[in-house]
Amino acid sequence: MDDLDVSTVAAELQMSLGLFVRRLRQPVHGELTLPEVSALSRLERAESATTSDLARAEQITPQAMGMTLARLEERGLVQRRPDPADGRRVVMSVTEDGQLALRNRRSARADQLAKALVTGGFSSAELQTLKAASPLIERLGESL
Repeated sequence: MDDLDVSTVAAELQMSLGLFVRRLRQPVHGELTLPEVSALSRLERAESATTSDLARAEQITPQAMGMTLARLEERGLVQRRPDPADGRRVVMSVTEDGQLALRNRRSARADQLAKALVTGGFSSAELQTLKAASPLIERLGESL
């Protein structure tokens, strides 16, 4: 790492990941929005959480998270219930329909990525490098 300039690595990652994210964010009609996917994914991992907990994790206001959760609840993708530990609080959780929506979105995006990997002419070695980089990119994202 001594011969690598961290600033150069950061700038190259910002540019390349920026393009990657912009392309993945291109909406598909009727698809969940990014804030909705993010909220559903966090709820799926946590099993349940309060609006405030989700807002803090996503680094947004509780009001913004509340609006996102309200849209998801209207579509039957999340449900609210009293917190078992403190009945005065409300926790949200993903419904079966919400889990299905997440699986469908992940599948569609994974199919889109797989097609790009095939049509992009990536070699076996390049595919191995991308696979090895995935956990590092996730860890980097969690560190931001």
